[in-house]
Amino acid sequence: MPLVDHHVHGALRRDLTRAEFESSITESDRPVPAWISTFDSSLGFAVRRWCAPVLDLPPYADPSAYVERRRELGAAEVNRRFLGGAGVARFLVETGFRGEELLDPAGMAAAARAKADEVVRLETVAEELAGVAAADFAPRYAERLAERAGTAVGLKTVVAYRHGLDFDPARPSAREVTAAAGDWLRAGGGRLTDPVLLRHVIWAGVDSRLPLQVHTGFGDPDLRLHRADPLLLTGFLEQVEPTGVPVLLLHCYPYHRQAAYLAHAYPHVHFDVGLALNYVGAAASTVLAEALELAPYAKVLYSSDAWGPAELHYLGALLWRRAMSAVARAWAWPAGEAARVAEMMGSGNARRVYRLRES
Repeated sequence: MPLVDHHVHGALRRDLTRAEFESSITESDRPVPAWISTFDSSLGFAVRRWCAPVLDLPPYADPSAYVERRRELGAAEVNRRFLGGAGVARFLVETGFRGEELLDPAGMAAAARAKADEVVRLETVAEELAGVAAADFAPRYAERLAERAGTAVGLKTVVAYRHGLDFDPARPSAREVTAAAGDWLRAGGGRLTDPVLLRHVIWAGVDSRLPLQVHTGFGDPDLRLHRADPLLLTGFLEQVEPTGVPVLLLHCYPYHRQAAYLAHAYPHVHFDVGLALNYVGAAASTVLAEALELAPYAKVLYSSDAWGPAELHYLGALLWRRAMSAVARAWAWPAGEAARVAEMMGSGNARRVYRLRES
């Protein structure tokens, strides 16, 4: 069944050493200690079990042999095998984080022989405006966002990293935005963390009418996990609701049950479990089942949230399919109903929410 990966980043363009590969299969941003191997984790075991055969190695190949085989094949061939083998018909690629190291949407499409569209990160667009006058920040941001989002299918905010989801949900006034922009610009611009400007770019995103992705839950230590609980967005979601703009809560773990409640309660809210399935490995069916306890099935989307090694794009699809099949069996769904719901979550819901056309 072809999938639509509604939230994903590009695959790395270059070969990796073992140390680099091990650093790329953990969400920690700290150096991997010499006494530990990230291959000794749920994700590491999943790579050895499911990815090794794609590289012509036996399941559970030795990590050193695995990395050496990757380097022998080269990044382009590794990407071709894993991206092509994922069975993804369309990637919605978020390009705002270290995009220069990764395949862009066109590169992803070529490697996977699939389609790819762009999702624009709101904060990155603002950071491109360092040097404008404070009074010009808001109109220039609107112009730049319209330009960047002209061919995009969605927008994304990483306010969970820059402040936390416990932000004031109200739209800031023009005076507040100009004052905050002045402070930010005088400090040299750079990473956007000012809460007023973050609110401004998020509401500018809502005004664009494109679907809005929001990072929630699990991530690297740049965020504070207790401030990434999607329930903290309740006030914001209620203010967005009258606009009809779809809000998509990303990955959510360990708050996937909270995200399911929000999707249950609010018609414009959708969610996924994203990269959590890769990181929990063999427990993927448990996490997916918990996410589906309360959620309307029309509100759940597939994503890998893969960034970097193409193994993560491949495993995201494989583990989601296996987890979906396991849930359907455990819950005794008839085969026809299981296939119908899997198609909804795997591609149909994304095609509807993002208004994707085949051409």
